[in-house]
Amino acid sequence: METIILFAPLVGAIIAGFGWRYIGETAAQYVTTGLLMLAALLSWVVFLTHGAETQHIHILDFIQSGTLDTSWSIRLDRLTSVMLIVVTTVSALVHLYSFGYMAHDENFGKDQHYKARFFAYLSFFTFAMLMLVTADNLVQMFFGWEGVGVASYLLIGFYWKKQSAGAAAIKAFVVNRVGDFGFALGIFGLFMLTDSIDFDVIFASAPELAETTIRFLWTDWNAANLLAFLLFVGAMGKSAQLILHTWLPDAMEGPTPVSALIHAATMVTAGVFLVCRMSPLMEYAPEATAFITFLGATTAFFAATVGLVQNDIKRVIAYSTCSQLGYMFVAAGVGVYSVAMFHLFTHAFFKAMLFLGAGSVIHGMHHEQDMRNYGGLRKKLPYTFWAMMLGTLAITGVGIPLTHIGFAGFLSKDAVIESAYAGTAGGYAFWMLVIAALFTSFYSWRLIFLTFYGKARGDKHTHDHAHESPKVMLIPLGVLSLGAVFAGMIWYESFFGHDVNKFFGIKGGDHHVEASHEESDDHAAADTHASADEHADDHGDDHAADTAADDHGATGLAHGEAPQGAIFMHPDNHVLHDAHDVPKWVKVSPFIAMLLGFVTALWFYIWNPEMPKRLADNMRPLYLFLLNKWYFDEIYDFLFVRPASAIGRFLWKRGDGNTIDGFLNGVAMGIVPFFTKLAGRAQSGYIFTYAFAMVIGIAVLITWMTLSGGAH
Repeated sequence: METIILFAPLVGAIIAGFGWRYIGETAAQYVTTGLLMLAALLSWVVFLTHGAETQHIHILDFIQSGTLDTSWSIRLDRLTSVMLIVVTTVSALVHLYSFGYMAHDENFGKDQHYKARFFAYLSFFTFAMLMLVTADNLVQMFFGWEGVGVASYLLIGFYWKKQSAGAAAIKAFVVNRVGDFGFALGIFGLFMLTDSIDFDVIFASAPELAETTIRFLWTDWNAANLLAFLLFVGAMGKSAQLILHTWLPDAMEGPTPVSALIHAATMVTAGVFLVCRMSPLMEYAPEATAFITFLGATTAFFAATVGLVQNDIKRVIAYSTCSQLGYMFVAAGVGVYSVAMFHLFTHAFFKAMLFLGAGSVIHGMHHEQDMRNYGGLRKKLPYTFWAMMLGTLAITGVGIPLTHIGFAGFLSKDAVIESAYAGTAGGYAFWMLVIAALFTSFYSWRLIFLTFYGKARGDKHTHDHAHESPKVMLIPLGVLSLGAVFAGMIWYESFFGHDVNKFFGIKGGDHHVEASHEESDDHAAADTHASADEHADDHGDDHAADTAADDHGATGLAHGEAPQGAIFMHPDNHVLHDAHDVPKWVKVSPFIAMLLGFVTALWFYIWNPEMPKRLADNMRPLYLFLLNKWYFDEIYDFLFVRPASAIGRFLWKRGDGNTIDGFLNGVAMGIVPFFTKLAGRAQSGYIFTYAFAMVIGIAVLITWMTLSGGAH
């Protein structure tokens, strides 16, 4: 079953990509979509029936050289099964949605065949992502990692006639290569120190790596911290964290279904998955995880500020994705990997719905993407309006405070913020996330109000002919809305409540839950502490259940022992327990931030629509700073692009033109003709001249032989 899930998209991609001429474009679309539907169905079967145990399914021997063994096999555990349903469900719905969205694309003529190619790229993208999340070793993961990079290049630049699309595709590819270089260095370092790229061997070596020093860039580093950081550099590129984030907004140049696939379920979540998969290493790398927490919080804040003023509907949602990924990295950075996966899981549903809803608006408005030219569309696009409304309620975190009742984002985002407070003692990361939650609410409701409320703006003809999307585009919105509403409430306990140990297969999970019920109901949440525990670590009655250690005491993994379960949390890591005991004002703060953002957006765009322009004029420098994305592109252009162009121009003009071509031209047109003329003068045509030259030659030869004695 797992093998079918993995290879069904690849088979679809091959059939659609190479066989569409024989079966037709329409059949190619049906084949790829049908195979993705099958993969999604089987993924849900695996998720609901497969236990928390780890299973290894060997497929084939891959690269074997010396001690390097990169057998291709599927690692099936809870992390994998969660990612399987996220990737295949969203991808299958995107395939279905693309039937309507790509039916009549204005970027291609009527006689051009582009649909089969588009569906083949989508399926190949999905296969590469599935290869990544099912990987049982780092080399296999790296192949999938690079596979989604190639597929994203093909999809972002799908409109090959548009220069901006080609530039965006190249930008995404180049920026990700920077991150991937760090990822590759991390893999090399792990292989050098552990003599393996297999996850179980690396995980078992984590305590030893924490005590090892490695020399890198003429400096001595702690091996665990350095290697965890290098792996995170790869995650920074793929998940568009600050510094390597600049490719993400430009990726909007691709068709809207591509945006939903890249930004919701596949490429951008790969970095979060990597950090959670490598949790046994991360737990022994405190400096690296502190950096992850800091950068995640900064990214969440930065992207939210930029999203406040963007006017392209897809760019607003793109920066929203960048910001939400920051939330996930904060959760992983403070050591609560289950919460990072919780927000990844819920985010996939409501973010895919927002992107596909935006695509429905763009489709109905004849490919107009500027929200300043929208307005009053809720009656013309009623189904799209309600879908995007549900998505907005989810992403802004609407729910009943201090309960487990609310939309998906309410439960997962609040869990991240509570974990951030517990993990940083109410420090920088917590406040950045709360401020980002306020900004998220503002720009999300701004999008809704500008698009669906107020008077119609822009081209009158476009508004008059605005229409609701076909059912094939609305059905995916309806399915995703179920996840946006219910996913958080249904799986809250599994990711953040009592069942974390059991859900992720963590050793000693059942023991902890039983211990907590015996001690007190107040400490029930403590027993969800996701560590590789076996029995309670006696630090006092109040923490008898949550600070448990494994069979080897409170030191975590024994040397040579791989952790049990899909994630590992060190016995000294009490953040999951502490997150449940944060003050009530911390638990309510995201809700208050959401309300402030909502009321501000209501004031700016419904009650007093002149306010935004007046504020932008009064605070022009700040407005331009945010509108130009903190000038990161301009800074990178100045620091990297222009110097690289100058060096290239110098090597071209001076190196290639003057030196190389000049040398060759000088030899061919100067030196060679000179000697040719000299040789020509010697050709007199008289026999006595040639005889004289021969005599001179013989005389020179005899003289040399006489003086040297004939020695060689």
